[in-house]
This record gives sequence, C-alpha cells and structure tokens, in this order.
Amino acid sequence: MAPVTEALCRSYLDLCWHLDPAAATEMGVTAHDARLGVFDDEAMREHLAALTAIAAAVEDLEVEGVQDEIDRTALLDDIRITILRYGQERPQVHNPGFWLSHVYRALHGLLARRGPVDQALGQAAVDRLAAVPGVLDAAGATLEHPPSVFLDMAADTLPGGRQLIEQVAAVFGARHPDLAPELARAAAGAREALERFERTLTTELRAHPDEHSYAVGEDEFNRRLHLEHALRSSAPELWRYGLHLREELEAEVAALARAIDPGAHWLDVVARARETRPEAGGILEAYAAEIERARRHVAERGLLTLPPGALRVEATPDFLAPLVPPVTYVPPGEAADRTGVLYVSIQDEHRDAHRVHELGATAVREGFPGHHVGLLAALGHPSLVRRHLRTPVTVEGWALYAEGMMHEEEFFTTPEERLLHRVDLLGSAVRVILDVGLHTRGMRPDEAESTLREVLPLDRLGAREAVRRFCAAPTQPMAAAVGRREIRALREAYAARAGDGFRLAAFHDAFLSYGGLPVSLIRWGMGLEE
Repeated sequence: MAPVTEALCRSYLDLCWHLDPAAATEMGVTAHDARLGVFDDEAMREHLAALTAIAAAVEDLEVEGVQDEIDRTALLDDIRITILRYGQERPQVHNPGFWLSHVYRALHGLLARRGPVDQALGQAAVDRLAAVPGVLDAAGATLEHPPSVFLDMAADTLPGGRQLIEQVAAVFGARHPDLAPELARAAAGAREALERFERTLTTELRAHPDEHSYAVGEDEFNRRLHLEHALRSSAPELWRYGLHLREELEAEVAALARAIDPGAHWLDVVARARETRPEAGGILEAYAAEIERARRHVAERGLLTLPPGALRVEATPDFLAPLVPPVTYVPPGEAADRTGVLYVSIQDEHRDAHRVHELGATAVREGFPGHHVGLLAALGHPSLVRRHLRTPVTVEGWALYAEGMMHEEEFFTTPEERLLHRVDLLGSAVRVILDVGLHTRGMRPDEAESTLREVLPLDRLGAREAVRRFCAAPTQPMAAAVGRREIRALREAYAARAGDGFRLAAFHDAFLSYGGLPVSLIRWGMGLEE
C-alpha cells in the first residue's frame, strides 16, 4: 500500500473513531473508550467538512500499480458513503434508534472486552455512563419527524437499555470496588436520561411522524449499491434477482422436504427438523465438535490456506446473555493472538435456540471457512485499507458462499442439514426482495412482515423485529445473497481462465487476500474485469 494512501486511511479511521467511539471499542482500539459520540448538527458539520477534505486528498492521489489503485478506490468510496450516510440519509435526524444503538454499543463494547480488565477500563465505564445524558439530550434536540417504525423500534429497546446500564455499573463495580459509588451515580443519571428520552419518543416525536422517511428512495439506494458495495446492479435488477432466487429455492426446499416426508408441507418438515436439540449439558461440546469438524474438513480437502488463529467456544457470560444473540461470534480485533470466540448462551431461556441440524451450518458460517477465517485473513494483511474497510456484500456474501461451497464439498451429511441449509439461503433471497421493496417500491412494513412469514418459520414478533432492522439499514439485508452471487460469478471467471489448472484453494486464497473489499475491486485485482 502506498505510504500516502496509508496515511490518509489512518486519518480517515481516526476521524471515524472520533465520531463513533463505539466502533473504536469494537475494533479493540482503546484510545476512545472513555467517550461517547455526539451527532448533533454542529458536530456533524465539523465531521462532514473533515471527511470532505480527506476525500479530496484521496481523489487527488497519484498511485502506481493496480493494487495501490484498488486500495485508493476502496478508501475513496468508503469515505463517500460515510458522507452520504450522515449528510444526505441522516439517520441521526430520522432514527432515534441510531442514538440508542450508539449508546448501547459503546457500553456493551466495554463489557465484552476480552483480556485483562484494568482500572482504566473501569474509569471508562464511569465516563461513558456519565456521558449518556448529554448524548440523549442532544438526540432529543436533533431528531425530526421519525416514522412510527423507528419510534416503535427504539421504544422496544429501552428495557434492554436499562438492564445494560445496570449491568455495566454492577460488573465494573464488582471488579473495581473503589469506583462503585461513581458508577452508581453515573448509572442513575443515565437511567434518568433514558426515561426523559422515552418521554420524548412518546410525546413530541410521536405527534408528527413522517411515515415514509424510512425509505431512502431508488436514487439513494442505487448510490449506496455503487459506492458502498461497488455493484453495477441497480434496484430493479436486484428485485428481479430476488424474486427469481426465491422461486428457485422454494422449489428446491419443497423437493428436499418431500424426500424426508412426502406427505407434509415443507414448513412442517422444517419445524420438526428444528425440534432436535443437543443435550442441555452438552451444548458447548456440540458446537465445539462442529467447529472442529468444519476446520478439519477445510484442511483435509485443501479448500484454502487456513490463517493462524483459533476459535474457542465459550458460554456467554450471564451479564452478556440478555444483550446478544444466542450464538455470537466475537472477532479477535487487533488482539495479537488472533483468537476468536464463539459465545453460546446456555441459560435456560436460550436452550431452544440451539438445534442439532443447524450446528454444522453455524460452524461454517461463523467459523470455518466463514466469518472467522475471512476476518483473520483481513487482519493479517499489511494494507490498512484491507484490514479495516469492508462491505457486508463481501463479508456476509463470503459466509453464505462458504455454506454453499461446503455443501458442494459434502460437509452436510444428513437430509435435515441439507434442508435447513437451503432454507437459510431462501431466507437470504427474501431479504433481497424486502430490502429493495421497502426502500424503493413503496412496500409497507406490514406487507414485508407478511412476506417474511410466508416463507420463513418466524413468529409475528420475530418478523416485525427483522423488518424494522431492514427499514433502518438500506442495502444491508440483500448483502448475503447478492455477495454470494458475485463470489460465485467471480469463481466461474477465475476457473474459466485457469482451465485444467484451476484449484479451488488458489481461488479462495486469492479472494481472501483482499479482505472485505467489494467483489468488483477483487475482480479487478485478479485481472478478470468484465
């Protein structure tokens, strides 16, 4: 990576972490642990001006060689999408959940920090709790006419937010008794601020909602596709792709289900397959065995070069269990030992989430060769751009592609495993339809919920929560399915050029050397431009 590009990337990351200290904590960067971000109009003007200046400097760079140009392009597009997000889409103005999520992520990041817990981290917890009132008061002054779907989503997170505040004060107070009084006072102030914000949600913000402001519109949606993900596709083409993929997979899922039970509807077969659960006392061992089976399968078949870095399976700590999904991958971040953790919640209320016939797919998606391997490959790269900048189309697309590739490589051994793997892919196809529909085709949230429940075994609450997330994150729901498509097309082009000399491992190693950069940039780097 060219030294000037490296320096500008470092400046950009520093600016992003100053704006969003929660993101820094999640990356293992400790310099901003004691802060929260503020996203009011004045702060955003300052940061947008700085981002624009960095973008201009990157745009004027002269670099040598294709690989340096790829890094420069990826950096410039990432800066531009950040400017687009805060300057035009403005979630800080339209979505109260944006502010709450920042607070929650910042506090959760301190709780989830692995390794030695020193006095500085305890003091950071005090400082972040003390900063909550200022952030939420700024949110109340900044928000304008959020739609009901965002108001409802934010309101539903408040009980968990209160619990998170209590957890931070209790956990760090137990670790650092000398800080307990300060933590208690800061937590009390944070709780009061959350109560004030709840009143704001239910009174003035609820009075004049803009019911359609969750939709970014086709122009902005397409701009995100092109800048954030470097996709040539536009919303109409993705709509058609999602419909076609859904139709194809529904037929395939129905056929797989008939092979298991010819007389039952496929949804009933899926429901029965999900009823088989590991023994209550052996959940961690079951996940660890599947992680090892997936790692061994990749190694024995020579599917790629495994980067150094273990993946441990651990019980989710009690204080984290209410705050994270039942299975949560925690990447190593900047940790030197490159060890990731798969947290598995074994508390009574989470045991039904663990299903025998889905353990293998989880091991592939989160571990080998999915997210863990992909992130390890990125973290080991000398280029700062490739270590830190990524699009979910590549990251989530790689994980979904990995499931399909392992299916081709005979990793899934039972009919139920193969069925549930294809159901997972069907779900990703439906997310493409809902993503495009909600943001560009006038689809209402209740319509999206009905569509989701037609093809996935979700209850009403689960469908509602999913659709709310889709409304708040344009172009994210479609990422896995579209990324899988792009990676498969790239593999076909790579294989066609290689001819008889094609080796799957060589393709995977070459692909992973680009970290999470957009697939079109990886195609360019491989010399396979369309």
